[in-house]
Formats: sequence, C-alpha cells, structure tokens
Amino acid sequence: MALDLEEQEQIDEFKVWWKLHGNKVIWGVTAFLLMAGGWRAWDTWQRKQSMEASMLFDTAVQAASANELKATKEITGRIMENQAHSAYAAPAAWLAGRVNYENGDLKSARAQYEFALDHAKDDGMKQLARLRLAGIRFEDKDAAGALALLADPFSPAFQSLAAQLKGDILVEQGKTDEARAAYKLALEKLDDKSSLKPLIEIRLDALGG
Repeated sequence: MALDLEEQEQIDEFKVWWKLHGNKVIWGVTAFLLMAGGWRAWDTWQRKQSMEASMLFDTAVQAASANELKATKEITGRIMENQAHSAYAAPAAWLAGRVNYENGDLKSARAQYEFALDHAKDDGMKQLARLRLAGIRFEDKDAAGALALLADPFSPAFQSLAAQLKGDILVEQGKTDEARAAYKLALEKLDDKSSLKPLIEIRLDALGG
C-alpha cells in the first residue's frame, strides 16, 4: 500500500534523525545491557560470598564452642581476610577476640576487637566491640584510651556495662566521686533481678560516702 505524503515525510525525518543520533542510541542500549548484565553478575557473586561467609561463621562458632582454638582462629581469619565487607566479618572478629581473650592473648584480642569495631554494620555489634576493646585497653593500663571508647553514648542494653567499666577505670585513677556516680548510673540502668547488681553495690559500698 502506497504511503501518503504525511507518512513519507515522517519516515524521511526519522531517517535524518537516525543518521545523526543512531550511533548514540546503539551505544546507549549496549551500555545499559552491559550494566544490567554486570549488576546481575555482581549480585550473584555477592550472594555467593555471603553464603560462604555464613557457612564459615557457623563452623567457627562450633569450633569455639568445642574450645578448638586453632580451628576458630583459622576460620575466623579466613572470613576477616576474604569476606571483610560481608555482614559476618565483624562477628567473626568479635568471636576470635573473645576466644583469644579467654586464652590470655590480649594483643590478638585487641586487634580483632578493633577490626570488629571498624567493620561492624550493626550498631549493637559496634557497641559490644567498643565495650570489649575498652576493657582490654584498661587491662593494658591504657585508661585514657578505654575512657575515650566509653565517651560516646550507648544504647540502653549496654549502658549499665559501660557505666560499670567506667567506674572501675575511675577507681583505678583515684577519682572516687566520679566513680561513685558511674556505679550509681550502672545500678539505675540494671534490672532489679540482674546478677550484676550485688557486685556493683559492693563496689559502690567500698567507696564509702
């Protein structure tokens, strides 16, 4: 069927437009397809990495529960090195830190809690790592470093532990009044049935006043 004049003009205009812009359209579509394919490949790789990290972390937890120190260190080390950006990196570092601390290796525990603090995606894990690291710094006679870690606010779940540790540090520094205030805060934030309450009360009574 013959084209009418208006249709022919539209076709001629399209030919001119395509001559000017056709290459840009082709490259744009090609780039979009490459980006879409690249994103799918990246997403698949990320899922694979996350699944592998999850399986490794479960194995590390089992090893730690069985007190298999060497296996725990090896597996958590693999997660921290190969999946440092995964959600399991910080928990793996925290687990390694706990195991090393319980076995008297404060230097390694400190490094692993620092890793956990730097890589934690969850705020609760970050605060827990901060508490653990502050405790280790205090044991390493770094009271100033410990107090610096305790300076930022903690969520209600950790406020009592942070206040108790702060009180212990202040007692060591001879700052009795400040220590007393910290212990009182720790008691205020504790549940009445908490097993920690009598221990903090003993510390507070020992300060007098």
